[in-house]
Amino acid sequence: MPRLAVYALLVCALTVAAAVVSFARGSWLGVVWVLLAGISSNMTWYYIRRAKAERDAEREAAGAPGATS
Repeated sequence: MPRLAVYALLVCALTVAAAVVSFARGSWLGVVWVLLAGISSNMTWYYIRRAKAERDAEREAAGAPGATS
């Protein structure tokens, strides 16, 4: 897994925890944390898919067996 994806996943987990704590204390600030969790989740998927696309492009360029056409 790419390093940026790992960092984004870590941020996502921390923002979810912050949202839970905020809502448990009765603060509406948790809404902001939920929105940040959504953004960081999307970033995680983006970096994972981008790394997969780069790997597939390298395989296709090299003509390796198992490359998707």
